[in-house]
Amino acid sequence: MDDEKTPPTGPGKTTADTGATPDRATPTGAEPAAPAKRRGGWDRTTRNAALVAALVALPVTVAVAGFTFNSLSSDEPAATPSPSESVQALGPKATTPVQMAAEPLAERPATVCRALLAKLPSTVRELPQRPVTAGPEQNAAYGDPALTVSCGVPEPAIPATDTVWVVEQVCWHASEQSDVTVLTTVDREAAVRVTVPKRYEQPLQWVSPISEAIVASILTAGPVPSGCRG
Repeated sequence: MDDEKTPPTGPGKTTADTGATPDRATPTGAEPAAPAKRRGGWDRTTRNAALVAALVALPVTVAVAGFTFNSLSSDEPAATPSPSESVQALGPKATTPVQMAAEPLAERPATVCRALLAKLPSTVRELPQRPVTAGPEQNAAYGDPALTVSCGVPEPAIPATDTVWVVEQVCWHASEQSDVTVLTTVDREAAVRVTVPKRYEQPLQWVSPISEAIVASILTAGPVPSGCRG
């Protein structure tokens, strides 16, 4: 036998041959384990931070959603401006008597007008009633500038082509003047005239409560314009 030593065989080299540290043992027939790869930087720190952010955001999201739902499903309607807000902004309410004339009336119109004055409301769309200088049994006034009501006036002669307006079963003819709209009934046994200052918009709306008092106190009389029968 040859006494010469045969070098060791195998895939690895000894420490003495390479001067390197020996590799860690690998199980027979197994591939060396590949180092774990990170998924796009999604490491433990990132996951923890995301979890904390989600936990913080969840109650905020729920609170916002709840507020939005309550706002949309509230039983209370949204506040709307009162139709009298523009009237309330007109300034101090005058209480001095309003200058008005009082024409002499025959017995029947005088009786009818007294009945009307007794039915008139104390306010017209929150315009308070004011005293008048003459004829309180046939005249009334509201607010400042004054909206006036006169009973027993001459009924206007209106062209057939003029427009008439039916408000609460009362037929009115409108005449525009520089500072007021004059509305006069054309279907009652005693005519009623209402003057609405231009400062008050939509004059027909102002005669609505007055129309109710007219229906309750003054009978219809004809002939009346065809537009009143529509």
